[in-house]
Amino acid sequence: MAAHPESAPWLVIIDPQHIFASPESEWGSPFFAEAFVNMRRLAAAAAGRVLITRWLPTGDRDTAWGDYFAAWPFADREASDPAFDLVPGARELSDHPTLDLPTFGKWGAELKEATGGAAVVLAGVSTDCCVISTALAGADAGARITVAQDACAGSNGENHAAAIHVMSLYPPQLAIADTAACVEVLRAA
Repeated sequence: MAAHPESAPWLVIIDPQHIFASPESEWGSPFFAEAFVNMRRLAAAAAGRVLITRWLPTGDRDTAWGDYFAAWPFADREASDPAFDLVPGARELSDHPTLDLPTFGKWGAELKEATGGAAVVLAGVSTDCCVISTALAGADAGARITVAQDACAGSNGENHAAAIHVMSLYPPQLAIADTAACVEVLRAA
């Protein structure tokens, strides 16, 4: 991944929340703990250029989000429910406020403004939902994005691999790398 010459790359950690990490959750990834170790390595290398996002169930129920919550009633809770809290250790990875959105994809004006339009390394959960939604929207917007594949956790191994494969079809906007390569990019900035 080549950093944009105007600014150092940022690490964006997508949705490290209990609802996606807990084995008791219907949405819990069995790979979250392993991926979180790599998210922490990336955050240490990013030297303060870390943004963490959270998905909140605040979508308008008069839209297709209403159908979504009918399909997943366990997630239809108040946004203040502890299920939507960050996992232990996540808050310490960033000095910046979390970017809280009611959408799968987190790419948009808020994320672009927070990162100053710099290149982005993406990590988080789930690879096959919120990570891919963020990555593809960012690619479409012309952002320079590298997905740290081993710092992402999918809903299962097959879905993780499929999402990584799809994202690998979008060079040069999207690149796929491992944590070690992304650490070097973040440290070199």
